[in-house]
Amino acid sequence: MESAAVKSCEIIRVGASAPMLQDDVLAVEEPLEIRVAYGPAAQRHRQSLAVTMRTPGHDMELALGFLFTEGIIGGSADVTMMRYLEDDMNVLLVDFRPDFPYDPERLSRHFYASSSCGVCGKGSIEMVQTHSCYTLPPGEPVLSAALINRLPAMLSAEQDVFACTGGLHAAGLFDAEGRLQLLREDVGRHNAVDKLVGAALRRGQLPLRDSILLVSGRTGFELVQKAVMAGIPVLAAVGAPSSLSVSLAETYGMTLVGFLRNERFNIYAGKDRFIWTS
Repeated sequence: MESAAVKSCEIIRVGASAPMLQDDVLAVEEPLEIRVAYGPAAQRHRQSLAVTMRTPGHDMELALGFLFTEGIIGGSADVTMMRYLEDDMNVLLVDFRPDFPYDPERLSRHFYASSSCGVCGKGSIEMVQTHSCYTLPPGEPVLSAALINRLPAMLSAEQDVFACTGGLHAAGLFDAEGRLQLLREDVGRHNAVDKLVGAALRRGQLPLRDSILLVSGRTGFELVQKAVMAGIPVLAAVGAPSSLSVSLAETYGMTLVGFLRNERFNIYAGKDRFIWTS
């Protein structure tokens, strides 16, 4: 599989028979530094804003989604250009519009997002409370157990790189009828969501009020945060949620589903969107 997202290697496979030398494929993990350019046209400034460990691919969607879900920009119109810096595919420069009110002092800490936990903490909690601009629609979309149970198989069927490597997380966006609309993969589950949100933002599709977001792995606070920022009312995961993610989902009226596997799941928040038939 030829892709910037994968890399071949030699391994020794150990099993019931004698160890064998074989070729294998790994998911690529590399740092992406996001730098921003801001200020009037005659006096532009640059700042290194964030470093995230990601799988190469859809980097501009990742940067746009990250800037939006972290409350730094309000929409794609705040960004005039994105480009790699001096042919370095691991440094992305994001140009804000000249009159964009960017305050570097407000971002007192330098973001570092690992592939496992994202950017989170008290600052992010306050950001959600003050920057979220979308109200989640109560009672919509209408959900059923049958609809939710169909989603993991559809997501898995479209995970090309995961099928090749077994080493990536996925975020899939489904419509209210359970049809897969968009999928992104990454070594970091929060990066996969940022790529998805960035793609929807570039297409002018926010808020995603009629959508269901399915993620592989667990749901920490930062994934609920990103879904709330994008106006997504339903978040489901194959793994467990954290206590803080449940609390945030309850606060914003989000439906939060966990342990979605083998046609079973738990509802941790927002049960009122479900209808039950006898």
